[in-house]
Amino acid sequence: MAKILVVDDDQGMREFLEILLAREGYEIISASGGKEALSLCKKHKFDLAITDLKMPNVDGIDVLKSIKEISPETMVILITAYASGETAVAAMKEGAYDYLEKNFDVEELKAVIKDALSKKGVKEEDAVFMKDVEDALSFGNMIGKSKEMLKVYSLVKKVADTTANVLITGESGTGKELVAGAIHENSSRKDKLFVAINCGGIPENLLESELFGYMKGSFSGAHVDKPGLFEVAHRGTIFLDEIGELPPFLQVKLLRVVQEKTFRRIGSTEDIKVDARIISATNQDLEQKVKNSGFREDLFYRLNVIPVKIPPLRERDEDIPLLAKYFIEKYSKEFGKEIKKISPYALRLLMGYPFPGNVRELENIIERSVALETTNIILPENLVISGAGDIGQDTVLNAGIPDEGINLNEELARFEGLLIKKALQKANGSKTKAAKYLKISFDSLRYRLEKLNT
Repeated sequence: MAKILVVDDDQGMREFLEILLAREGYEIISASGGKEALSLCKKHKFDLAITDLKMPNVDGIDVLKSIKEISPETMVILITAYASGETAVAAMKEGAYDYLEKNFDVEELKAVIKDALSKKGVKEEDAVFMKDVEDALSFGNMIGKSKEMLKVYSLVKKVADTTANVLITGESGTGKELVAGAIHENSSRKDKLFVAINCGGIPENLLESELFGYMKGSFSGAHVDKPGLFEVAHRGTIFLDEIGELPPFLQVKLLRVVQEKTFRRIGSTEDIKVDARIISATNQDLEQKVKNSGFREDLFYRLNVIPVKIPPLRERDEDIPLLAKYFIEKYSKEFGKEIKKISPYALRLLMGYPFPGNVRELENIIERSVALETTNIILPENLVISGAGDIGQDTVLNAGIPDEGINLNEELARFEGLLIKKALQKANGSKTKAAKYLKISFDSLRYRLEKLNT
């Protein structure tokens, strides 16, 4: 018998749900508000929670977040009289199973509850998967053990074997194509082609023919029929990198492919049916581009069915040692060298560097360092940071002391500020946690922050 928590400040709706669900054979416990619901969650283990969205003090989203913290395997359905796209997206991002308006059909609610409870076992399988990933430290060609990357691995596993379009966002160099490749390799399409194209790296007049192909004689130089990449990717996956660079006239053509699964070669009057999983990627803010009329809104929502955000390297610096080790092994083998590791001091230099170029920049740094190194360990003097005057808190020590000297108090204050900033980033802004990371009292941290801000 599944145990269900019903949360609603409307007594009539609460009693209606209690009676309805009890008749279906479920064990029901109800709460008249978010605060009471959270108290009940600490005392009972629920299979499912149904909560109103709009409630005083503690609303449905807060209840959802807290339930997921206390009992991640509990499925949550939100109901509201004030449905909106934004709140639905927010609810799904926080882990809600579904989101219904209060004028729901009773049979629809029963079906959603039954489906949610059947998926509960899948959630528990995900926990086992996450444990396996933590042990492996990698997934596909992606490397990292940070909480942020484990979330990416889990999401990739969930969406891989669906047909839903995926939009991968993240700064340049974060590894968006690796994520796209991992989705393909973990799908039922893995035996078919993975076709990648950079929409920003091909001139407009050539991009259309690359994507959709052309017929013989359709323009000067078209001596034979040529299939486009969508045809090549039939039954496989097509990866559209830098999708934000797609010109407006091609956005219209791509929308047709997404909606109708058909397109025409240049110079042809015949439609070609295609079954290709579309994965797109961008380092731009496409939502802002939509607002500025630089990208079609309908196409954006068609491509952004499942958003996957890749964190920058500076937000997951615990992955730097793993990545550095991987690249050292890769380029040692490529250059025929016997370099085994990186010196602790050199690693500290890397850990203090913000990596504006992300993982790609780290790879370039390690590649150059392996090429320059003459010993079997990477030393600080062979870390070449391209175009960077500041590689973090160790810069002064690495560069030595100039003839004119340094201001010791200023350098110590800068060093302290960098450490405090990193601690706050690691603690997601929590001063209490940051103080624990720095092994100082909360009052001491507050005093140091006030001093830094004066």
